[in-house]
Amino acid sequence: MVADRHEHIFRNGSNTYYFSSRFFPPQVRRDVYALYGFVRVADNLVDDQLVEPDRFHEFRSLYTKAFISGGPSGDDIIDAFLELQKRKNFDPAWTDAFLDSMEHDLSESTCETLEEVLTYIYGSAEVIGLFMARIMDLNEASFPYAAMLGRAMQYINFIRDIAEDNGLGRRYLPLLDTPLASLRETEAKKNPEAFSVFIRREIVRYQEWQKEAEKGYSYIPRRYRIPIMTAADMYCWTANRIAKDPFIVFERQVKPPASRILRKGFAHTLGVALPCSI
Repeated sequence: MVADRHEHIFRNGSNTYYFSSRFFPPQVRRDVYALYGFVRVADNLVDDQLVEPDRFHEFRSLYTKAFISGGPSGDDIIDAFLELQKRKNFDPAWTDAFLDSMEHDLSESTCETLEEVLTYIYGSAEVIGLFMARIMDLNEASFPYAAMLGRAMQYINFIRDIAEDNGLGRRYLPLLDTPLASLRETEAKKNPEAFSVFIRREIVRYQEWQKEAEKGYSYIPRRYRIPIMTAADMYCWTANRIAKDPFIVFERQVKPPASRILRKGFAHTLGVALPCSI
């Protein structure tokens, strides 16, 4: 059953998003699963240790042909997304931007300027915020904040995943105004102070974007705001943990356990959760 496949993909792809999404009403949760299934499958084709460009191009081609024809693609993940896209009035340009950013990972490995990073983030994360705003039927005035929340979360992913991206030969954080030649562990250990200063500076950048995104919470009905705030708080927790010890990114991926996510979600439900301090 496609719904079961969506949930399996979601649960295996992201603890933070999966467990925070449990606080959505069932219909919204199903739509979130369908969205996540599509973006995670595409992302896996370009992000696993064994990158599969042919399969990614086939996936994109199936989506494009089905979108143009209005018929089924033959892939249940794509077809569920197409139904969601039509029903929730997603801008198809958002989907193209997402797929463009995924395709970027097949041919380019580094972002040298913040402008390059933001171009990539628009497709890889900001449009996900826009999709979510449509799923929740939010006023379009909320869209800039929804995109900003996606940007902030993605930036913490970049910081958290430095070691993994090194293994893939990728770097998403620009090294302008720093003496670091790379973000590899050997380089960081040669200049530990510079590395720590750099990571903490980039976390401050995330914090500024997160604070801007939070201005949009007022547009979100409370029953939807709880899972959004829960996920955002977990990214804040991750950022704070890395800021305390930047070199932890070479030891492990910093991710909150399911128990922490659920406790925060229930606290928000009861109205007793304190905002994550940033």
